Amino acid sequence: MAYSRDDIRDAVERGGDEQMQVLRKHHEDAYPESRPTPGDVLRAEAQRLNDMGFGRTPDFELVETRVERAEPQLCITHVLRYKPLDVMLLTERYCDYG
Repeated sequence: MAYSRDDIRDAVERGGDEQMQVLRKHHEDAYPESRPTPGDVLRAEAQRLNDMGFGRTPDFELVETRVERAEPQLCITHVLRYKPLDVMLLTERYCDYG
C-alpha cells in the first residue's frame, strides 16, 4: 500500500514535536518569499518513498521521519524497520525543499 501525506505527517510527529515545528518554520520564516508548505513537503516525501519502493511492500515499516534545516534547504531522513530481520534502516538524507 502506498504512503500518503498523512502517513508521513504521523512519522514526523513520532520523531517529536520539534520535527513538525522545523517543518512549519522553514515555510513561515521565508515570508514574503515562497517555500513549499508543510503539506507540500509531506506529499512529496510520500511520493518519493513510494517511488523508492517502500510504500508497496509489507516488509518495511515507517518508524519516524526526521526533519532538519540546512539553510536555505530542508533536509529529511526517514527511519524504516525492515521487518524480516527486525533492523532499523535510514534513508539517505534528502535536501531539496529550499
